[in-house]
Amino acid sequence: MKWETRVTELLDIKYPIIQGGLAYLAYADLAAAVSNAGGLGQITAMSLATPDDLRREIEKVRTLTDKPFGVNYAIGQHGKDYEDMVKVAAEMGVSVVTITGGNPAPIFEILQDAPCKKLVLVAARRQAQKAEELGADAVMVVGQEGGGHLGRDDVGTMVLVPQVVDHVSIPVIASGGIGDGRGWMAAHALGADGIEMGTRFIATKECIHASNAYKEALLHSAEYDTTVIKRSIGAPARALRNEFTERILQVESETPTYEALKDFISGKANQRFIYDGEGAEGFGWAGQVAGLIQDVPTVAELIERMVAQAASIRVKWSE
Repeated sequence: MKWETRVTELLDIKYPIIQGGLAYLAYADLAAAVSNAGGLGQITAMSLATPDDLRREIEKVRTLTDKPFGVNYAIGQHGKDYEDMVKVAAEMGVSVVTITGGNPAPIFEILQDAPCKKLVLVAARRQAQKAEELGADAVMVVGQEGGGHLGRDDVGTMVLVPQVVDHVSIPVIASGGIGDGRGWMAAHALGADGIEMGTRFIATKECIHASNAYKEALLHSAEYDTTVIKRSIGAPARALRNEFTERILQVESETPTYEALKDFISGKANQRFIYDGEGAEGFGWAGQVAGLIQDVPTVAELIERMVAQAASIRVKWSE
């Protein structure tokens, strides 16, 4: 069965499945596994300390796969300059760059002479239209079900994706609440040319940086076991509900300021759970799709399963 869409053509991949940026988790092993399985794997650039670290990670991916992969820049969530990190992607000829969490225009300017494809994560129709105007090759549209940082409008994937599809001409990639072949086919029915998954790829064997506690929490979560933190400071983000996120919400209710929250929502607090499994002292991002996660397969097994499920749906509805 053929799976060509505008996204597979744009990115030169077999299946229109993109792995999310996954702060502090998306490194060479996971990225290469996704790309080798037919999707597009990604490295998270801004979780690395220096441009040289990023160069080494890109080189490592290239020893593990000869397929296209991307580098993700989460430019709004880190307190360090990203210009030199973006220049690494251009210098090393990375084929895909994705941008989340901020205005992509400065990155587009740095990449203006680079041949890479530029994708922008958006959470609103107006953001998608602006990204197209600036020169994005595609937009990834995340609904409020997604994990990590979301839009402020609380619009779900089922409503947001067709709104964006109807108002841009570039390919649209659906994100938020997708973790199997059913979600994939639903995204196509909404008009999307592909999907992005973040949370589901955490619960895979090749996501080697995620602690067993993090993966176990995903396995035992229901669809209502996530919560939105940071809403009080205008940066809503979805995480697994645990003791620490309850403390964050308490601080938000009492003192809704960045200064009061900064130690609770820091990268170090995130790492205490995702790396060390300290649920009383840290948190982990996750979307509502956690309620659909029942196992920790290899990436290849996950994508093969999704393809088989999607194929059966296509056959059923063509009869």
